[in-house]
Amino acid sequence: MSLDSVRDHLASAAPDLEVLVTEDSTATVDLAARAHGVVPGQIAKTLSFQIKDQVILVVTRGDARLDNKKAKAAFGGKVKMVGLDDVETLTGHPVGGVCPFGLVRPLPVYCDVSLKDFDIVIPAAGATNAAVKVSPERMAQITAAKWVDVCQQAE
Repeated sequence: MSLDSVRDHLASAAPDLEVLVTEDSTATVDLAARAHGVVPGQIAKTLSFQIKDQVILVVTRGDARLDNKKAKAAFGGKVKMVGLDDVETLTGHPVGGVCPFGLVRPLPVYCDVSLKDFDIVIPAAGATNAAVKVSPERMAQITAAKWVDVCQQAE
């Protein structure tokens, strides 16, 4: 169902993008990087956070770590990871397949500037073995994401 919602969303918003389904799991950054033959930083991981009463999604490069001070300044409050048990309910996607496409309900999406280190990034596509290859700018456009600087400098 989640994979279908991503396919439906992309069919209307970006029909030229293909959802890539692999036989092996791509549920972690390292598994996804191996499956797609890229460096871990090129995997675009989608993190679910709660700030006060609002849930947001932040898409970062796969090897980036959130900088709590930057995040607090950017979002106007302390960010807290959404519990694993609540992620699928809030996004419509299982952990390991969370992406900013085909959400079960609209959520604010933010893309970290760290993604701009790559011409193409690979976010999940609603399943633990599905992904999309897309430029960071196009992903932000398709999801109406705002750009933020909330990660530590990648090594």
